Amino acid sequence: MTATGISRPTIETVLSTARRSDAEREALMADPGFGRVHTDHMVAIRWDAEQGWHDARLTAYEPLQLDPSAMVLHYGQAIFEGLKAYRQPDGGVAVFRPEENARRFNRSAARLAMPELPVELFLEAVDRLVDTDRAWVPSAEGQSLYLRPFMIATEAQVGMRPAHEYLFLLIAFPVTPFFPGEVKPVTVWLSDEYVRAAVGGTGEAKCAGNYAGSLLAQRQAAEKGCDQVVWLDAVERRWVEEMGGMNLFFVCATDDGPRLLTPALTGTLLPGVVRDSLIALAPELGLPVEQGRISVDEWRKGAEDGSITEVFACGTAAVIAPVGRARGRSGDWTMADGGAGKVTMRLRRTLLDLQYGRREDPHGWMHRVGG
Repeated sequence: MTATGISRPTIETVLSTARRSDAEREALMADPGFGRVHTDHMVAIRWDAEQGWHDARLTAYEPLQLDPSAMVLHYGQAIFEGLKAYRQPDGGVAVFRPEENARRFNRSAARLAMPELPVELFLEAVDRLVDTDRAWVPSAEGQSLYLRPFMIATEAQVGMRPAHEYLFLLIAFPVTPFFPGEVKPVTVWLSDEYVRAAVGGTGEAKCAGNYAGSLLAQRQAAEKGCDQVVWLDAVERRWVEEMGGMNLFFVCATDDGPRLLTPALTGTLLPGVVRDSLIALAPELGLPVEQGRISVDEWRKGAEDGSITEVFACGTAAVIAPVGRARGRSGDWTMADGGAGKVTMRLRRTLLDLQYGRREDPHGWMHRVGG
């Protein structure tokens, strides 16, 4: 990218003239669901080949105007991220590891031949939006403010090449837990008909096309009575990769106590921020972590003979979700008694306590916003 491509403009503030009243906001936040209720503002920053990043604004949340020939609509140059802001015990607000999301955003951009956004500008956009709309950060247990940064190709040119114009946007919405109610183990369907990614593809990028391509398999999982789909490798359809949009961990029994196994990053898996955090946190709790491979047969056998005692998925939206039962064309099996395991719930509590400021933050992961 040229010098102009990594320029850092100042974000201009143009506050919305239609901000919701306290009463309106409280009513909307009483049951926001996931992604249905948005805050009053958004951040928009443009890029083109001549000016680099420019026209940076915090402005009212509003619809976009796109030319029918906008290249994102034809060739799918679209990437996004997901991160959360949490209300802290003193009433302040902190965002969990935004620097890591900024770096992953840029890796996705590079893979899709899109311009990289300076990390400092990504963080400034997060700070400005969260600070401006901090009243939208919930205080209720289990709730948070979800941040969705994304970038699309906006150049009006139906030509098969990387676009010369892009738009970065950051929006936010209050959310309840991804899986509502008490923590209940999910049932998963092992997809051997469809694959999410292959080596050399876009599996490790957080691009829109990956998720569009997953919807049919997710619908198939629902038809099989399952909550989520588990992806297998594209070559042998044997090796477990990830669950839906989340990374997987297996709790293995050993003579020295439980250890964690998570599929290694091979270029086909999304390198999750929560995954990376658990790899760091687990050893501090006496839980060694191995990054390797596990086959479907090994999973089934381990569940049957007790050498695999728990399985859970992790990601920004769901935090940690226990897996109670697996289904596939070759049969069904249950993890232990099918309930949420002790190791899973301990890790979940540890991570949530850190994010909500109820636990010490030795790694400096919580990025404080404003005063």
